[in-house]
Amino acid sequence: MKNVLITGVSGFVGRHFCRYFLENKFHVTGVDNLVKFTGAIDPNKGWPLFNPYDFKYFKFINADCVEWFKKNKKKKFDYVLHLAAIVGGREVIENNPLAVASDLTIDSNFWQWCLTAKPKKILYFSSSASYPLNLQKKNYYRLLRENDISFKNNLGVPDYTYGWSKLTGEYLAQICYEKYGLKSVCYRPFSGYGEDQDMNYPFPNLCKNIILSKKKRKVEVWGNGKQMRDFIHIDDCVMGVIKTMDKIDNGEAINLSTGKYTSFIEFLKISRNIIGNDFKIVTKKSKPVGVFARGGCTKKQRKLGFKYQVDLKLGIDKGINYLSKIIN
Repeated sequence: MKNVLITGVSGFVGRHFCRYFLENKFHVTGVDNLVKFTGAIDPNKGWPLFNPYDFKYFKFINADCVEWFKKNKKKKFDYVLHLAAIVGGREVIENNPLAVASDLTIDSNFWQWCLTAKPKKILYFSSSASYPLNLQKKNYYRLLRENDISFKNNLGVPDYTYGWSKLTGEYLAQICYEKYGLKSVCYRPFSGYGEDQDMNYPFPNLCKNIILSKKKRKVEVWGNGKQMRDFIHIDDCVMGVIKTMDKIDNGEAINLSTGKYTSFIEFLKISRNIIGNDFKIVTKKSKPVGVFARGGCTKKQRKLGFKYQVDLKLGIDKGINYLSKIIN
């Protein structure tokens, strides 16, 4: 039986990967210190979609991963998924940049631990925030390609401290392969979403307000609502990783994206058709909105054998149905 370590296991993405590996008979060790406002949920208090303790090969460690790394340098794992990070919605990224910058400490200790523990394969989760801002502006934008970031030729300015920290993590992945032979692959998820995501993120927050619009008759959207994102369902993110994780060893990056832009106004119009409720869309220009357009090229993903499956309309429908049972 193969052993998997997932740091940040109690977060939205970590829980979904944990479920996949447990259902496929992997032994999963999850480390998480359950920091507030990160979306982490204590498995001992119940996870929304499944109970990891239904599987005998699940072990949860409530600890700061940095401290865990220092005390567990001889642990052997077939796969390590490094998801631990201080991150939240747009307000956290823009209004608390130094807290987010602590991800540099987390990743530095992680890669130092890898040098000693020598896991067979490292899956490092970067972010689409690492891409150059000048490719995501209103007057010029296009689908972002993995080679838009090159540590030898072109770097560009990423999105706030979160983008810088993830760029550094990717750079360390390549250094660890070139200098020490550690096998890894880096993933750049775009706007991942799903039913059990924390309310600090756009998808569940919008779905909640769409449900409440039956009474309020309106839904607020940040900025002017014209900013565009590439929404990819968490199930597709998981399968994108599973289908590609053994195909790259040298620390190269892979997008997790659909290649489709959807504005928040368009998102609400799709939702309005699903819920059958005619609500007013109200813009809230005082809120941070981030870049104008962020979407990921899918060419490399397709070449490696992955194409997303969950249409956004279906994803929104699933989100609204799930949250309706909780909110109502």
